Amino acid sequence: MRAHHARAAQALDARTEPGDEFWGWAGRTLGAPARTATGQPAWLRLVSAPQDKASGKLWDGALDAQHAFGDLDGHRPSLLAVHDAVDDGVAYRAELSVRVDQQVLSTNPILHHDQQMPDGWWTDLTGILEKVAATSTERVAVRQQYMDRAIPEFLGIPAPAVTRWTTSHADVHWANLTASPLRILDWEGWGSAPEGFDAATLYAYTLLQPDTTARVRAAFPVLGSPAGRAAEATVCAQLLQTVARGDNLILGAPLQNWAGQLRGR
Repeated sequence: MRAHHARAAQALDARTEPGDEFWGWAGRTLGAPARTATGQPAWLRLVSAPQDKASGKLWDGALDAQHAFGDLDGHRPSLLAVHDAVDDGVAYRAELSVRVDQQVLSTNPILHHDQQMPDGWWTDLTGILEKVAATSTERVAVRQQYMDRAIPEFLGIPAPAVTRWTTSHADVHWANLTASPLRILDWEGWGSAPEGFDAATLYAYTLLQPDTTARVRAAFPVLGSPAGRAAEATVCAQLLQTVARGDNLILGAPLQNWAGQLRGR
């Protein structure tokens, strides 16, 4: 991965800078600070996959997002260039993006400390997600077939009817958000989902902090409404599934409480 990362930098006429390298799940991705040929601060991310699996939603997510959204009025780091390579049956995609120097609000998707963000930040967040939701796409983040299977299994109720499908970032959590200016990172998995999916995702990752969960609900009135019930049930089922696999165990009890509330509704 390091060798291909260096080759990609050369191919994109960029140079990497000293600093921390950031590895994704199971070593699938490698990111590091870089600069473009003109000296612009950038971020070079390399993703790898078996050659026969190097396609589809996750593989093309960043490139598709650039075409669909651009920089979202400065709230999304623009993708500057892409370079593809194949070596010994493994495909590599390098994505050179504008560098975000602001720290994310949490090093973990799960919020472990109360987060008091100003009202303007919440207004910006809801506005950005409304703009995303109004964008047409053929990409799919959540499939009805998954909902029909997972919600009965993990919540014990039939999948609620989806009143409206909208476009979703699909991974809005605290490790993908910055403070000032607000930026939303990691557009790998975006696509259509039940209305309120991004709000429900942020709520789920905030369950350990009651004051902040109350602020999430205040910012997103779709939560707790009939229109948002399908999104809430889907996100709850998704995370309960990760708990069953041994991940996000700290959210196990709060998720079960949420599931009980959804059953009651």
